[in-house]
Amino acid sequence: MSVLNLSLSLIFVLIPLILSKTLRLGLEKDTFIATIRSIIQLIAVGFILTFVFESDSYLFIILMVALMIGAATHNAQKKGASIKGIIWKLILTFVFIELLTQGILLGFQITPPTAQYIIPISGMVVGNSMVLSILFLNRFTSEIQTQKKETELLLSLGGTPKQAIHLPLIHSIKASLIPTIESQKTIGLVQLPGMMSGQIIAGADPIQAVQFQLLILFLLLTTAAVTSIMLGFLSYPTLFNERMQMHKIKTDEEN
Repeated sequence: MSVLNLSLSLIFVLIPLILSKTLRLGLEKDTFIATIRSIIQLIAVGFILTFVFESDSYLFIILMVALMIGAATHNAQKKGASIKGIIWKLILTFVFIELLTQGILLGFQITPPTAQYIIPISGMVVGNSMVLSILFLNRFTSEIQTQKKETELLLSLGGTPKQAIHLPLIHSIKASLIPTIESQKTIGLVQLPGMMSGQIIAGADPIQAVQFQLLILFLLLTTAAVTSIMLGFLSYPTLFNERMQMHKIKTDEEN
């Protein structure tokens, strides 16, 4: 794709800007900022990845993954700001899911141990884990507020924190997993996934592209399940004090 063709694609940014202005949605500034940031960030990442791929150093690979985890943590922690130690819980979750997925991929030699594979796949894993964390934390804090009286009743009747928080926790985990599961049910029928489409556009064999896409789909399913469950079980104990009383939890709107 030439620079001219890429410049012409800005028409797709102009359309929502015009619609927002016409309907007075007030999203012009956010859309403009998002567009500028995406251009700068992706160009910068392109140069960085070129350097990392050419150096083929595991140190730079680790630094790139650490940068991804740091950015994901910064973004996701806003949704769970009222949960004690949420930053370290998110970091632990992201690091664990990264080690788990790469351990399986490299341990079974499913993908080669090169930056060309490790960094893009890590980006998908950490990015998906971040989205799942946001979905879970948003739903979890909402569920806690909604079922606060029921939770306190169970505690007053002698229930443990784990028993009292069980339903809100399970509901939140299930709710955060639904988008991933539902999207995989219609994959290939409603949409062609990004990785598969990119490979086909680049000239790869469609069957080969499908095989790589299936690998990513299976990978993201594990990412979704482990992220929600691990973050949930790391978070709920800190909702209670030593007298088994529940701390005040703010929802996203209250924060």
